[in-house]
Amino acid sequence: MDILKDNDYMASFIDMFRELPCLWQINHPHYKNQTKRKAALDQLLEFVKTVVPTADITYLKILIGGLRSTYLREHKKVQDSQRSGAADDIYVPRLWYYDRLHFLAGQTEPRPALSSLPSTLPSTPTEASDDQPEPSRQQHVKEPSLSQGILSQEVAGPSRLPVIQVPPLHLQRKSGRKRSTLEEAAIGLLWKATEALRSPHTVEEDFAGITACKMLQMEEGQQLLCESLMLEALNKGLRGQITSATHICNLTHGPPPPPGPTSPPPPP
Repeated sequence: MDILKDNDYMASFIDMFRELPCLWQINHPHYKNQTKRKAALDQLLEFVKTVVPTADITYLKILIGGLRSTYLREHKKVQDSQRSGAADDIYVPRLWYYDRLHFLAGQTEPRPALSSLPSTLPSTPTEASDDQPEPSRQQHVKEPSLSQGILSQEVAGPSRLPVIQVPPLHLQRKSGRKRSTLEEAAIGLLWKATEALRSPHTVEEDFAGITACKMLQMEEGQQLLCESLMLEALNKGLRGQITSATHICNLTHGPPPPPGPTSPPPPP
């Protein structure tokens, strides 16, 4: 489910986010308190899971980072148009939740550039619309990455994420400079990783994980025998030879020996 298209849910999510200032207000006394921030993220995650049961911390950070960077981009467009002095040219934000996110104005925490890669994940070709909270591929202004603002402080203790984390990236580049091949390749890799994190596992993938987990608990010799039996069962299944009467049995006397060479009949 695309929760960004559920206006009622997103309005409640933004209101709940606003009530957790330790995640976004840079002057808040708990802004750098790892324990408080972790508890706040967990609270938001439980709310997200009511609609997206497979959501995790990575999903939540991408969602918040997208909302934040999209709002700041729209806010900058409004400010730039107001500075131009032409009343007819005042930019009108296209985001329905723009006014609801006004509490994020001025809450950017400046940090030095960490790499030559973009600060936030760029939009895919089908998502490169100002209506979506993913950052645009044509972004030229300096925006906070997922590691800035509400996400600039890591939660306390070692990472709880069971999957690959989206690394904190940041870019400072002049407007109009084309990305290098290396940058484009890195962007593509990040999007593939993000899509993999969002994709739910199939039943087959879950079963494969359970099987691997159980085999890791076996001794090495048992693992080899188990693997042989599973391969035999898979081959029978591919040949259509498995029936409801197919079972694993223990041979008490071992398999019969192969037939020996036949002797020629005696001469007459």
